[in-house]
Amino acid sequence: MTRRISMTKGMQVARQATADIDAWLRRLPQTLRIQNVEDNPAYQQIDVDLLWTTDKRSYQVEIKGDRWHQTGNFFFETHSNKEKGTPGCFLYTQADLLFYYFVVPHHLYILPMPATRDWFLANIQRFNERATTTPIGYDYYTTVGRLVPIAIVSEEVTDVIKQQL
Repeated sequence: MTRRISMTKGMQVARQATADIDAWLRRLPQTLRIQNVEDNPAYQQIDVDLLWTTDKRSYQVEIKGDRWHQTGNFFFETHSNKEKGTPGCFLYTQADLLFYYFVVPHHLYILPMPATRDWFLANIQRFNERATTTPIGYDYYTTVGRLVPIAIVSEEVTDVIKQQL
C-alpha cells in the first residue's frame, strides 16, 4: 500500500514537531542551550536538526514528526527518494538521539542512535515495507521505509524513553 502525503502537510508536521520539542527542552532544568541547525547545510548532510547542550553533555538530535500515531508503529525511512536512490535519513543520521514525535497526542519517543539503527538493521526483515508518494509540481517522489511496532522497539532497544509533552 502506498499513501500520498502532501509536501505542505508534511512540512507543517515537521514545523510543529520542532516547535513543540524546542519548547519542551527549554523547560527542562538540565538544558543549558538549544541551537536549531535545520537550515545549516553541514548539519543537513548528516541529518541533524538540533544541538542540545545539557549540564552533563551535548547531543546532536534528529527530529522526526509523525501524525499517524493510531498505527502503533514508527516509520523508519530506508529511502527518502526512491527515484533518485537517496538513502533514508534513519540510515545515515549522525544524531546521538532520534526524537520521534507524534504531534497528536504529543507523544515523544527518545531513541538512542546508533543503537536503534543497529538493532533495526539486524531485524529489518521482521518489519513490513511501506511507501509514500509526495507530489512536487507535476511530478512526485517516493519515500520507502519499514513499519516498526513501537512496543517492540521499546522492549528490545535499551534506553528508549517515552515522554508526554
